[in-house]
Amino acid sequence: MKFILHATTEITSKPLIAEVILETGTLLNIDRADVKSSGGEVVIDVDQDRYDIVTAAFKKRGVTITPLEQPIIKDDDECVNCGACISVCPTGVISFNDDWTVQMEIARCVQCGACVTMCPQGALMVGK
Repeated sequence: MKFILHATTEITSKPLIAEVILETGTLLNIDRADVKSSGGEVVIDVDQDRYDIVTAAFKKRGVTITPLEQPIIKDDDECVNCGACISVCPTGVISFNDDWTVQMEIARCVQCGACVTMCPQGALMVGK
């Protein structure tokens, strides 16, 4: 299960991820990170059975958590299945079906937004 850690300036200098791994004994996969001294966000993937334990450990340290249930939203009415989004997706989430319609494997999405920027129809948007 994926979630976004929102780090503030007060906590970016602390080894939060290492602390949570040691405390919970859970391996975390970092899908995307954009952290600066002024704050930032990290997309983390963790086994669903460890999600509550891991998110509680982060919250205890002052980190705001946002579940990443629908990272990219596709408007099927606007999508013309041109495939422009396929070539820019760094994780290979987007592909063509056998009938040449665009499909997405949402579970692998890291919410980078490259496909949203590339879409000429405006058929994609970053979820919340």
